[in-house]
This record gives sequence, structure tokens and C-alpha cells, in this order.
Amino acid sequence: MINVAVGVIRASSRILVCQRKKTSRYPLKWEFPGGKLENGESVPAGLRRELLEELGIDATIGPELHRQEWVYPDSGTFRVFYHWVESYSGEVRNNVFEQIRWVDIAELPRVDMLDGNRDAVSVIMKPPEHGNRTA
Repeated sequence: MINVAVGVIRASSRILVCQRKKTSRYPLKWEFPGGKLENGESVPAGLRRELLEELGIDATIGPELHRQEWVYPDSGTFRVFYHWVESYSGEVRNNVFEQIRWVDIAELPRVDMLDGNRDAVSVIMKPPEHGNRTA
């Protein structure tokens, strides 16, 4: 099982999505930023590291939004931890993706997302329960 930390970065009514390179596995699919955890690394620490590497930001990792296991037949089983990113310092820049884009939350279901990220999109789209914090 491969553990992965993923960040959902929200600015007002928009969410940051990142497009995989055309030379990568699942080319040009969109996903949320993040990556594999290193041995012994906590989810928040791994996510902070990944966001610094991929986007050049120093992120404050918020609460867990969603957790799932996903099997990609050609690459294995992944346990994916999705967390809200509460805030960050630095300017978001694209260090590793084909492109990055801020997408209105209402548009997320129409984005050609990586299959493993679709459940998280559904969670993001759900209206918040009374009294629960959403971001």
C-alpha cells in the first residue's frame, strides 16, 4: 500500500487543480496537488513537503477532508489522505505540472480529473452540514 497526501487549496469559490504532464502516467488528467509519503513521514509533513516542491508554497495543513483507498491496475494500491490547505505563504507557481488552474467549485465535476480524485470532488461538492467547518 502506497500512502499519498493530497491538498485541496481553496481561494474563495475556487479550487486549485493541476494537470499531469503529457509524458506521465495518465497524461493530461487533472488532479489535486500532493504526492507519496516518505517512510515515517506524517501526512501533514509529507503534504507540506510536496506542496513546497510542486507549487513553491509553505502551506498550513488543515483538517482531513476525505480518505480513501484506490487501486490503479498498472501501479498498485494507494491510501490517499485529502486535507484542506488552510493557508499558505509564497506565490503559487507551477514547478512540475503541464499546467495549473483555479477552477470554480461548481465547475469541478466537469474537469477531466484523475479517476482516483473523483470521490474527493464529490465530497467537495456536498453542501456543508449545519455547524461543520468546510474550509
